[in-house]
Amino acid sequence: MQKCSVLGSVFSAMDTCKRCFLLSLAFLMVFFENLGTNVVFGFNGNYKHHSPHFSTSQGIYDMEDVEDDGWQMVETKGNQFIVNSQPFYMNGFNTYWLMVMAADQSTRGKVSEVFQQASSVGLTVCRTWAFNDGQWRALQKSPSVYDEEVFKALDFVVSEAKKYKIRLILSLVNNWDAYGGKPQYVKWGKAAGLNLTSDDEFFSHPTLRSYYKAHVKAVVNRVNTFTNITYKDDPTIFAWELMNEPRCTSDPSGDTLQSWIAEMAVYVKSLDAKHLVEIGVEGFYGPSAPARAQFNPNSYATQVGTDFIRNHQTLGVDFASVHIYADSWISQTISDAHLQFTTTWMEAHIEDAENYLGMPVIFAEFGVSSKDPGYNSSFRDALISTVYKTVLNSTKKGGSGAGSLLWQLFPEGMDNMDDGYAIVLAKSPSTLNLISLHSSKLAIFNSMCSWKCHWGCKKKNALETIIYHDDL
Repeated sequence: MQKCSVLGSVFSAMDTCKRCFLLSLAFLMVFFENLGTNVVFGFNGNYKHHSPHFSTSQGIYDMEDVEDDGWQMVETKGNQFIVNSQPFYMNGFNTYWLMVMAADQSTRGKVSEVFQQASSVGLTVCRTWAFNDGQWRALQKSPSVYDEEVFKALDFVVSEAKKYKIRLILSLVNNWDAYGGKPQYVKWGKAAGLNLTSDDEFFSHPTLRSYYKAHVKAVVNRVNTFTNITYKDDPTIFAWELMNEPRCTSDPSGDTLQSWIAEMAVYVKSLDAKHLVEIGVEGFYGPSAPARAQFNPNSYATQVGTDFIRNHQTLGVDFASVHIYADSWISQTISDAHLQFTTTWMEAHIEDAENYLGMPVIFAEFGVSSKDPGYNSSFRDALISTVYKTVLNSTKKGGSGAGSLLWQLFPEGMDNMDDGYAIVLAKSPSTLNLISLHSSKLAIFNSMCSWKCHWGCKKKNALETIIYHDDL
């Protein structure tokens, strides 16, 4: 279009800072033209026709070109993520089963479908499993013995994510028995003749530690059969997660788990110094910070062997993770107390990330189950809005609150995998609009605020009123 070519010639003559500002204004103009409709990030209510790339319907601001130039490793600078010297605040999601579904050609299309739908509403980060130990469609059938077809399925997930400009947080093992996890490692140890009495010996027994390290090495050094890029060199991978929700209840002091985190974070970094590393904890406060225990959802949370501040002060850990499940931790019955807890829980961890850790924090899982007594979709939207508002309150101050990831996004036709938390965008127009709007706010902020421009993220400007207005 002529309008685009004129803008392009003008931009080419400008310095980076001015281009950054004008692109932001262009995005705002298009964004406000689309308010009141479902056309956000190319989503038009019909999944068969959306663009896989972040774009506006007028084509003034094409993120495909920008992102191809900036498809570099995510890094941290102080308490923020950056990509190509630009801040990177994320709106993301979880879909844990991607590798398992990609392992069968008859279900592989579901991977592409969920990425396409996520991209259409501006979601930029997906958290998923890079493990399946000794189970159905196992990746690791026994220690260091892999099913190549399942590994190729993980290759597909990584390559497909890149197509839709979605970065991946890859979790390397489960605390729970789903998909094997630490109980499966203990079973393998017993089969090898080890005298093991607790699943928590996963964290302490040298042989089980060696099993885990071997798996980490196999994944990090994997050469993708679709892209021919080694995982450790692929910017599509946002970060490595040591474990999904580690707990070590046999040692409430936290020493056992802390020792494991310290060893494994450094080990991952020794294999891959380019990618970020996070632990995967739920965020419970432990013995090292007794004054913060008041923010835990219940007294049991202090006894599970995790210690949010201590754990994240470990060498090799780049950012903090927190989960939010008021319906599991406080009461299953839906109430406004869940929303109050969510705000307090998030604000406490953002404050700690800023004051004690000096790193970004992401809320890597949050949601509410449709199986909860009193559940309705309006409450789910209220919970999502609470999380998004709290993140934005940090974002607008240049704070540590770096993003959130819904648990969990599903395409249609996956009811058999639904744990009650699935969000199907085609069936949830109000939720879709919430997600789209939050994505747009973060995208505007990311494009306005550049380290290259020395444009301080704490700088007040007239656009803040627009970006952070609750009614938008």
